[in-house]
Amino acid sequence: TIRDLYSREIDEILVEGEAGYRTAKDFMRMIMPSHAKVVQAYTDTTPLFARFQVESYLGGMFNPVVQLKSGGYIVIGVTEALVAIDVNSGRATKEGSIEDTALKTNLEASQAIARQLRLRNLGGIVIVDFIDMVQAGHRDAVLAEFQKQLARDRIKTSVNGFSALGLLEMTRKRTRESLAHQLCEPCSACIGKGVVKTARSIGYDILREILREARQFNPKEFRVIASPKVIELFLDEESQHLASLSDFIGKPISLQAEAAMAQEQYDIVLL
Repeated sequence: TIRDLYSREIDEILVEGEAGYRTAKDFMRMIMPSHAKVVQAYTDTTPLFARFQVESYLGGMFNPVVQLKSGGYIVIGVTEALVAIDVNSGRATKEGSIEDTALKTNLEASQAIARQLRLRNLGGIVIVDFIDMVQAGHRDAVLAEFQKQLARDRIKTSVNGFSALGLLEMTRKRTRESLAHQLCEPCSACIGKGVVKTARSIGYDILREILREARQFNPKEFRVIASPKVIELFLDEESQHLASLSDFIGKPISLQAEAAMAQEQYDIVLL
């Protein structure tokens, strides 16, 4: 961490744990002896991460929405192809005009976006959709502020300015995996898609699957094993459709709820 992130702007490095402190101190003495005094041992009884709310900051790294002090907010969407960031005014409507509100929010967002790119270690193509501004001078001011904030980044960045659609295009060199990739894994329920089908959609999938299998096989009974929410739907709102299908194929259809199953998981057992 010292090797990758330390700069002369840092006044103090607190290290909890005697072994970690000694390692950090010795490393700093080796690479920058005059800055060894910056590394200090943390001896407070309150755990270091709790004292400085590090856990809450880390939790915020996985939230796509970042609130701004003015009442506006930014939304960060990360895909394999690019990073898309949308700036919204939210409650930031105290300025004299819509144009003034847009300028103030965009200037504040410029600082927040540059910081989030560093904190989350986001790289590759980045597209920022600032709030629309009519005056060219305002767009120039936002661009200048954004470039000023990016100048603090140790990672190489390149800003191409606003496109014809009013989107700001830039790139940030990929150096290592993003924070989310390092600390998280794909959701077992949605398998990384970010969404899951509704219980009703899964219910209709099951009905169609039973109909297909009824045309190929001739079991005595079909048993549906699915998540409790899907089974509850069949027992209530979709009970008529289930009964109609059972009459149509001439076979009974039984239901079994499995709490361990995710909403999109189900099995159809031929008995």
